[in-house]
Amino acid sequence: MNIPRQLRGLAYQAFYGLPLPARRQLARLISPKYLVGAVAIVLDSEAPEPGRILLLRQPPGRGWGLPAGLLKRRELPAVGAARELFEESGVRVEPGDLTPGVPNAVIHPNGGVVDTVWFVSLPASRTPTSVDGGEVLEAGWFPLDDMPPLTYPTERLLGIYGLGPRAGELPPSVPATGSSGDDSTPGETSR
Repeated sequence: MNIPRQLRGLAYQAFYGLPLPARRQLARLISPKYLVGAVAIVLDSEAPEPGRILLLRQPPGRGWGLPAGLLKRRELPAVGAARELFEESGVRVEPGDLTPGVPNAVIHPNGGVVDTVWFVSLPASRTPTSVDGGEVLEAGWFPLDDMPPLTYPTERLLGIYGLGPRAGELPPSVPATGSSGDDSTPGETSR
C-alpha cells in the first residue's frame, strides 16, 4: 500500500500530537511483538584452525545447539548470555568478556524471537562443562569442520557468522549489501 506523501505527513503530525501515553499504547497495538533472547557462541582459544566450538544437546536430542535462552525482564543482553551459558553448560564468564556478534541481533527462524548473539573464546582444556541432564543432556567441544548434526536454528545462526555447514550462505535476515572488506574474525568488529 502506497500512501501519498502529504497524507502520511498529516498522519505523523496527528500521531505526534497525541499525549505520550496514548502514542505508546498505539505503537504497542500496531507494532510487531518479539521475545528477546541471548545466544553464546563459545570458541576454543587453544584449538588449531579451523577451531572448535562448544555445543549442547537438549531434549528431545535431535540435534546440537548453542547455549541460549530468553532474557529476563530488564536484563541486559550480555548479562543474559552469560547467565544462560552458565545455567546450561556450567561455564562461567563475565558479561564484559563477551563480544557482540556483527550483526548482534538476528531474527530467529520462527519469527517471534530476536536473538542477541555474543562471542567468547576460552581454553577448552581449562573450561570444564557441567550439565543438569534435564534441560541439557550433554555438552561438548567440536571441530568447526566436523560438527555433529545441528538444529536448524543453530545451523542458520552459525552460518550468518561464517561458521558451520551453512557458512557463506546469506539467510533472509541479513541484507545482501556487499561485504565489509575487513579481515575480522566472526563476531569481531573492525576498528
